Amino acid sequence: MEGTTFWILAVVAAGLVGMGKGGLPVVGMLGVPVLALVMHPVAAAGLLLPVYVVSDMFGLYAYRHAFDRRVLAILAPAATLGVALGWATAAFVPERLVTGLIGVIGASFALRLLLRRGPEAPARRAEVGPGIFWGTLTGFTSFVSHAGAPPYQVYVLPLKLEKAVFAGTSTVLFAYVNAIKLIPYWALGTLTFRDLKIAAALMVPASLAVFAGVWLVRVLPEKLFFRLVTWALLAVSLRLLWEAATGS
Repeated sequence: MEGTTFWILAVVAAGLVGMGKGGLPVVGMLGVPVLALVMHPVAAAGLLLPVYVVSDMFGLYAYRHAFDRRVLAILAPAATLGVALGWATAAFVPERLVTGLIGVIGASFALRLLLRRGPEAPARRAEVGPGIFWGTLTGFTSFVSHAGAPPYQVYVLPLKLEKAVFAGTSTVLFAYVNAIKLIPYWALGTLTFRDLKIAAALMVPASLAVFAGVWLVRVLPEKLFFRLVTWALLAVSLRLLWEAATGS
């Protein structure tokens, strides 16, 4: 497995994870599909989890002053419940079913935003009820397939947060979710000592990529940033639908 092709794709995957933690929209979700080109997707998810966690530390530092406390207070407990549900049902919930469901949700929401005509809707308030639903779904899908971004964005995009606050809130929430996933991943055998050694080598490019992502978030115009978020959400959702349909 650990040939030249593997290491090239592993470094690319780690860089994508890092840039995602730097605030670029959903590119971190592409890490597992890239690495899955040379290994089983479940094994790829387990190997990259420590890379996510270490990259989170740099992202937390970069966005330590830019996040929405109310959104986090609503979503973090709900995401904890979602991770617990994912752990409890890991043995019998088909991953393809979850992947397809999230693909449908994300693609429908992104298309609605892209095809909308007329004046933009006003910013919504972060409500508890919808937050519990989407936060639980975020934790569950993040546990099952590292695909927590689509349900998270369905909840957060209508809030119209400033771009740095949007990026920082995403970073803080998923840093928390990734940290609490470590124990159940280890218990389920998807994270091994061998994985940790490989992940340690990937943490350098991932960490450098965090700061590249932070820089890009700062220089991108706000309207363009959120347009990219929406297009990225659509692209990832279509990829999830393809995975669900083909079993790849």
